[in-house]
Formats: sequence, structure tokens, C-alpha cells
Amino acid sequence: MNSFTPVSSVGERELIRRLSRIFYQDSNRDVLIGPGKDDCAVLSAGDGECIVVTTDMLHRTTDFPQQMSGWQIGWMSAAVNLSDIAAMGANPCGILAAIGLQSDCDVGFVEEIARGLHACAASCGTSVIGGDIDTHDELTITGTAVGKVSEDRLLTRKGAKPGDMVCVTGYAGSAGAALYALENNIETSESLLKKLFEPIPRVRESLSLADSGAVTSMMDTSDGIAISLYDLADASDVGFIIYEDRLPLQDDLKQLIHEPERLLDYSLYSGGDFELLFTLSPEKVSDATKTCDFTIIGKVAEKDMGITLERPQANNLSISRKGYLQLKDTD
Repeated sequence: MNSFTPVSSVGERELIRRLSRIFYQDSNRDVLIGPGKDDCAVLSAGDGECIVVTTDMLHRTTDFPQQMSGWQIGWMSAAVNLSDIAAMGANPCGILAAIGLQSDCDVGFVEEIARGLHACAASCGTSVIGGDIDTHDELTITGTAVGKVSEDRLLTRKGAKPGDMVCVTGYAGSAGAALYALENNIETSESLLKKLFEPIPRVRESLSLADSGAVTSMMDTSDGIAISLYDLADASDVGFIIYEDRLPLQDDLKQLIHEPERLLDYSLYSGGDFELLFTLSPEKVSDATKTCDFTIIGKVAEKDMGITLERPQANNLSISRKGYLQLKDTD
């Protein structure tokens, strides 16, 4: 008999790796990218076309702060899935939402959730195409998003090469800082709170970047920049050098948190920003800059460099493999 092992002692990513080994099948030739390897699973649709599919489960107690409205809960539930579709360079073509509700939940509140789901999907050029409703001990929403992309435009975590530029859209650490403010009853700006409550899936940016042909690897930063760098490094077998003074920080974040070390922690290790982290061929950077706004934050290095933070006013340091995880590692 196997000994008892709590999932919290294994951690989210290790548990995904274990389950992915069980689900993996060599015989399914339609699967181009299978469980646990990227932001989405990728299926061959024939004639050089791909279908990308992703799913995420969110809960009232762990994912939706009490200050969020029903509309914002719906928006968030769509955004987490559409961000994964964007990370593959794909065009979203539909979302399904399975909603678990407490039996005494107000119908009007549920309708607001539906309006938020619809609004986020519509903002990305798609729609909610179905789902399921059931009773549950707490509000639980599982979204499944589907997208399509030609195989030659598919963006994955694998492909970064030493010398490539490391880039990110938007800001780093804003959602994590907003959550800190809420949990500690600290007044902060609506702009910062919106980064937490209404994250923007970077679908348009992703499609434009895919058009440029400059991107060599990509994923989203929903779990934080640091752990996303490790995911890219594992997939591409490379290291990274990140420039501390290039990390893009929102002014409202710097007004909330003043200590440089805490600012660094939020920019690297807090999740919820749903930005795109990607690498660019150096000779094609100018092509990419014409597509959307982003910040170059570092460069791809050889694997033996690890993942290093280059600091202008202090010694360089190794970036830790940590970020937002649903199942917390206990070691």
C-alpha cells in the first residue's frame, strides 16, 4: 500500500507533472502539445491548422476577494482562460463556463457574473458558447476556452535562444500589490485595483506579435514573472539575465510600496497580472516594436547562467523559483 502523501507537500507544478505522465498517450496523433507542457493543449485540426484548449477553476474563498462585484468575478473567470489562449498566439473562438452555486445564491448576482463573462469574452472578439450549472458548497467557476491558430504561427514556451531579448507587456506586480492593500485595509487607487479585479487578456498584442514573426517563445505571467521565467527556461533549456531597473512598475504601485526590496518582491513573485512574457530574436526587435507596447527586461543566456537579476546598485542575485501557486509547497 502506498504511504499517504498530502498534495500540499508535493506542490502544484510537481502534481501536474505526475498527473501529466498518467494522461500522456503516444497513440493520440492529434495531440501536438499534451498535458502540462504549455499554457494550452494543442490539437491538430488538419491542413496546418491547430486548436488550442485550456481550462481553469476559480473559487470564491481563494480567487475572488470579497470586494469584487459579480460582474468582476465573471470578467476574471473569462480572463484567466483567454490569457492562456493569448499566450499561444491563438485567436479565441469560444468559452464554456461551468458554475457551481450555493442554493441560496441571489439570481441577480449570478446574472451579473454572466454579464462579466460575456463582456470579457466580447472584448477579446469571442463569446460564451455554453457550460453547466450545479449546486456547490461555495461559488466555483470552471472556464474552458478554445482558440485556433495556424501551426506556423503557434507560439509556445519552447524556442528561446541565447542572445534573444526578454520582454513583458504591461506592468509587473500590480495585481499582487492591490491584493496586499485590500488584505491590509490600505487605501489605494482604482487604477491599481482594476489590475487585480479586471485583468486584460493580451489577445490583440499576442496576435500582432505572432504576425511579426519575431517571437521565439511566450507564456503569460498569471503566476508571476519569476516562476514563468523558470517555466520558459525548462522548456527552452536556457538561462536568463533580468535587469532590475527595467522591470516595469506602475506609479500607483510605487506610491503604495516604497521599500526597494519589497517592490522587487512584488514585481518578480506576485501573480495575477496576466501579461505576456516572451523572447524576441534580436534582429527582429524593431519589427516587434511596431506591433504593441512592451518592455525589454533582459536577455536569454546559456543554461549554466541560471536565472540572474542584474542590479545596478547592488550585487547580482539569483531569482528564486517561486510565485503564485494554488497548492502551496510546504518545503
